[in-house]
This record gives sequence, C-alpha cells and structure tokens, in this order.
Amino acid sequence: MNNVKCALVLGSSGGIGAAMVSEFLCDPDIDQVFAVSRLEQPTAINDASVAEKLTWLQSDYSEVSMTDVADILKSRCGSFAKVCICHGVLHSESLWPEKRLDDLNEDNLHRIFQSNTVVPAIWLKVLFKVLKGDTDCVVAALSARVGSIGDNKLGGWYGYRASKASLNMILKTASVEYARRAKNVKFISFHPGTTDTELSKPFQSAVAASNLFSPEFVAEKLSAIMDSVPIDGELSFLDWNGKEIDW
Repeated sequence: MNNVKCALVLGSSGGIGAAMVSEFLCDPDIDQVFAVSRLEQPTAINDASVAEKLTWLQSDYSEVSMTDVADILKSRCGSFAKVCICHGVLHSESLWPEKRLDDLNEDNLHRIFQSNTVVPAIWLKVLFKVLKGDTDCVVAALSARVGSIGDNKLGGWYGYRASKASLNMILKTASVEYARRAKNVKFISFHPGTTDTELSKPFQSAVAASNLFSPEFVAEKLSAIMDSVPIDGELSFLDWNGKEIDW
C-alpha cells in the first residue's frame, strides 16, 4: 500500500476537471483516482478495471463538507502524487464580468471570491495532513493570466481578475508553509488558456480557432507539466505550454 500513488481532482464536474479525471485514469503511474464534485458521477464507466480505479465523492464545498472529504482521504495519507483544484466561476445568469467600476456588485464579488479563492484555500487547509508524506506531490490550481497584476493592460473583469490574483497569493503563502512542514509538496498556479468549456463559451467568438483548446488537450498538458516540475518548495505561475507568467 505504501507504493500506491493517488490523484485527486477537486471540482471534477467542470470541463477541465472532468478531463483531468480521465487523464489520470489513463495514467499508468496513478493507481487510484479520487474525484470530488457537487454532483454525482455523471456517467458510468464500462471498463471494470478503470471503474475500480475511480472513487467519486460529493461535497457542497462548505468547510464542514470539505473536512469530511479530507477525513475519507486520510486512508491514503502521503500517497497523493497529483492534485488538481479546478474550481472557478466567471459568469452565470446573474453574474457577468464587469467592464467598469459602476458594474461592481457586492453579492457578486462575494460569490466569485468564494468560488475562485476561498474554496481552494480551505482545501489547502483541510488536506495538509493528507498530502504530507514521502510521495512527491504536485498541487495545481486553475488560475488565469488575467490574474496577473503585471500583465493587466486592458482593465475590466474586476472580480475575476482580483479573485485569481488573490488565489495566487493564497498559493504563494501556502507554498512557503508547506515548504517548511510538508517538503514533498509543490504548488502550481496554472493558466489553461481559453478552453472550450461553459466558462469561456460567451467569449469564444473573439478567440482564434488555433487558440481555443479542448479540455483534453489542457489536461494532457497540465499532467505533463506536473510530471516535469521540481519539488522545490516554490509556487510556479505557468501557462498551458509551461511558460512562466508575470505575477
């Protein structure tokens, strides 16, 4: 059991999250995959050997529920090699990226920070003892280039930009603490590029076809990056091609 390597996908019902689950199920170096979402497992897996590799857990992403998930995962403490935090919201029927200050709305800001920053932060808290161990563990969280302060030349999208910049700071601060207390863990703040998911659909018309990626492509790229980064106690802010992004 000590040689078992596990992967964990948090927010696994979204486009990229679901693709990461599939990517890890096909990874011969991963023995068991845990997927967490609000919803039940969307489809059954016909291949029995693959189905046995997957454990699907539900959470409403309250701290109590997330702690319950962490308690379940404690049976695999120290065996997690890859963890993906795939939470994020950009728009909904009642939420839209702001073009100017007049568009800011208190309730919407709370909602976007809750999904994009608070939930990932709480995962890092409750999973600490689960991830700490002898197995090299890479934790990648979905950030965004628009969360870069140095790269912000266009303005707008106040809540989304700020929540992703805040996520980057949470990850940076956590990487410092984990480097002291769980030296086997490496953090990546990951920009997937414009991916063909529900999150980007309203904005895809402005994106060249060559720059619109499938979730499967992004999952493959991220998994390869996770395989290649050194366990150095630092946070890396990387795009889908493994290139560093300005903070």
